[in-house]
Amino acid sequence: MKVFRSLLGVVLALAAAIAIAQPYPSKPIRIVVAYPPGGGTDILARLVGKYLNDSIKQSVVIENRAGANGGIGLDFVAKSPADGYTLLAIAAGPLNDDNLNLFSAVTLFAAPAYLLVVNPSVNAGTLKEFIALAKAQPGKLAYGSTGGGAASHLSAELFKAMAGIDMLHVPYKGVGNAVTDLLGGQVQVMVAPTQAVVSHVKSGKLRALGVTGTKRSPSVPDVPTVAESGVPGYEAVGWFGLMAPAATPREIVLTLNREINRILQLPDVKARLLELGAEPATTTPEQFLEFIRSDNAKWAKLIKERGIVVEKSQ
Repeated sequence: MKVFRSLLGVVLALAAAIAIAQPYPSKPIRIVVAYPPGGGTDILARLVGKYLNDSIKQSVVIENRAGANGGIGLDFVAKSPADGYTLLAIAAGPLNDDNLNLFSAVTLFAAPAYLLVVNPSVNAGTLKEFIALAKAQPGKLAYGSTGGGAASHLSAELFKAMAGIDMLHVPYKGVGNAVTDLLGGQVQVMVAPTQAVVSHVKSGKLRALGVTGTKRSPSVPDVPTVAESGVPGYEAVGWFGLMAPAATPREIVLTLNREINRILQLPDVKARLLELGAEPATTTPEQFLEFIRSDNAKWAKLIKERGIVVEKSQ
């Protein structure tokens, strides 16, 4: 029995050594999107995943695990092996001081401005007209978001505070669900990722009233910023990026970081991102982590002042 155990130990040690010696990646990679299909995170993850699939010669599978303001996807990836084969595509909002240590930052995809869009049934052709309409009907207009504390929620709350209006908040599991109801008129307004709604704006199914950044979006150059349309000083951007489970080997994180940053700078990818209103970003893992912490600190003040209930994602 002792001999058997010794042999078994040797076999397991050899198997582990062989696994470690294999170059990364040596099998398919799964990117978990913490939201339903059709949202900004899903669109960018699939775009990056397609090119990553081609460059590493391994399958890159996109898997949607939505719910709890991104919490279901976060929890799944946090508990996955830290071997670089299960990754998390995530947007601004769910990562916070309570759960950030469960992940290793890989890289930022983009940090684009959002679009404030309305259903065409809303009787407002400009942002000033919309603000006047909302003031005349306090609490009557409903806006969709991807959950309490998500970027789409906080951006709308900041707009409410600075414009002096009141609207009803309707949370959804993801951007795709919220946009579907916005198109159907169940909610009237949303601050949404440009890439998730720009096609509907161009087709006339939605009306864009403002860009949430400090400059106009190249994808909809005729749409003014919220700041220049009657809410001076307003600025809100979202972000999308890639995380790995904590304790993922540094060399694997750096490999993914280098390859994805290279993909983001490919002419075809840059053109597609700009078309979607999302200028590509390139960061080191450390820069991305600092970016997340800085963004969280920015919104902490608004959450406290407005008494916003943040849906727990972990």
